[in-house]
Amino acid sequence: MARIYRVSGPVVIAEGLDAKMYDVVKVGEGRLVGEVIQIKGDKTTIQVYEDTSGLKPGEPVENTGQPLAVELGPGLLRSIYDGIQRPLPALQQMMGDFILRGASVPPLDRKKKWHFVPKKKKGDEVKPGDILGVVKESEVIEHRVLAPGVSGKLAEIKEGDFTVEDAIAVVDGKEIKMYQKWPIRIPRAVKDKLMPNEPLLTGQRIIDGLFPVAKGGTASMPGPFGAGKTVMGHSLAKWSDVDVFVYIGCGERGNEMTEVLKDFPVLVDPKSGKPLMERTVLIANTSNMPVAAREASIYTGITIAEYFRDMGYDVALMADSTSRWAEAMREISSRLEEMPGEEGYPAYLSARLSEFYERAGRAVLLNGNNGSVTVIGAVSPPGGDLSEPVTQATLRVTKVFWALDARLANRRHFPSINWLNSYSQYEEMINEWYKKNVAIDWPDYVKEIKKILTEEEKLQEIVQLIGSDALPEREQLTLDIARLIREFFLQQSAYHEVDSYSDLKKSYRIMKSIMYYAEQARLALKAGVPVKQLLAIKAKSKIGEAKFNKDYEKILGGAEKEISSEVESLIKNK
Repeated sequence: MARIYRVSGPVVIAEGLDAKMYDVVKVGEGRLVGEVIQIKGDKTTIQVYEDTSGLKPGEPVENTGQPLAVELGPGLLRSIYDGIQRPLPALQQMMGDFILRGASVPPLDRKKKWHFVPKKKKGDEVKPGDILGVVKESEVIEHRVLAPGVSGKLAEIKEGDFTVEDAIAVVDGKEIKMYQKWPIRIPRAVKDKLMPNEPLLTGQRIIDGLFPVAKGGTASMPGPFGAGKTVMGHSLAKWSDVDVFVYIGCGERGNEMTEVLKDFPVLVDPKSGKPLMERTVLIANTSNMPVAAREASIYTGITIAEYFRDMGYDVALMADSTSRWAEAMREISSRLEEMPGEEGYPAYLSARLSEFYERAGRAVLLNGNNGSVTVIGAVSPPGGDLSEPVTQATLRVTKVFWALDARLANRRHFPSINWLNSYSQYEEMINEWYKKNVAIDWPDYVKEIKKILTEEEKLQEIVQLIGSDALPEREQLTLDIARLIREFFLQQSAYHEVDSYSDLKKSYRIMKSIMYYAEQARLALKAGVPVKQLLAIKAKSKIGEAKFNKDYEKILGGAEKEISSEVESLIKNK
């Protein structure tokens, strides 16, 4: 029998173990869950997903012969799992607030019965990925039971109430259950990848307007402590136009994760009026949990997201934060005595990040439907240093960069996305969608707004030296327009009943009204009206009132009329 040879934190070396890479093993008398990560001769290196204190050389090691896999089936939604898909509420009921080592509970409830309605009939041909039937998993999501890796004629299929372990169909002599297992490190297959040419609408004006992410796209959100990553995560989960949301708390502080676990179950889904958890899966792996499980949690989350995509749903996944995931890789790499890369991170850091983000995408599925997985990775660079390795490696593989800025957060400007450092490479791809579905001149307004904000940054350097009154009148007006953009368009309250969500029509009208003021003021300036009189126009403040009001169209229409009237009066009386 294989025995423990050496123990080094979460890394255990066994001798005499017949295993292959990524096999799941049971380590020691407590049968702790681990995974094979290196094989050298008769020595096998295992990363253990639980606390290894008390393990000693000579204890037995048993190979299961299977890779680390997740269970996929009815019961995933509304669940809260740890990094290796152990249901935390079930563990709490069993053993209290502290998880004992070697604890094992099935990820999906084995006793609960689900009403299965077939979508195929006896004699139909079945291939992998086909929808065999449906289960009403939650108030808002229909769970589509997919055929696992089997092909052949459907010999039997039945409607009724079943547990996930009951056979619901027989194909080619094989019984099919409502759940299946999938290795977390292997991407689920699709027929074809589609171009990301449709935006993921978030209801956040700065994102939808200036730095959009496409459905099936990838985005990174780096920011220091206190910059508002957690609140942004809540807003994206609540308002994004996706069917299912997967949130991975990867190595975050316990108090932050507690906030998420308390808030998510009480958040109300604005689409259905039901609890947001009805279409959410939470994976919680805090910084004091075993470091190896943190590394696995990312793969657990993306595999669950792919599974819902394969049903034909649009899924968004948020990993908060990939920095803690990278730190877990660094710790395990150092215990394996691998050659360190920059700042001690393993040399394969970029490759692992690429593998993760490449599992995003819009796709034609095996059953012919379309689905998507959009991946948003929060990054926590130490001290807000965006030049550190994890941030830089992430930027090389993601196409959207939302740079959270502590200085904006300190000024109470939220979302604290720095509009000068951020970018989106999907903009050109989805402009046609905006032209067709919102307004033909949407891209023109966005371009003009970015130009004004860039000019403002240059002018602010001069203002700090000589003051704004010393600037030419046209530049003084540019600063005023930029202020309106910042305060009325970019700033948004996540806690205001109306302003927390801004649909595209509302965002467009606010942009249009600000640009209308800019156009009128520039004409008046050309006509000889002093800039001080233009800066004193009162009607422009009504643009800001519109974002807090449901009847924004009436307010903005009135504001534009008043601006026009005031400007005409100034031109006449100059």
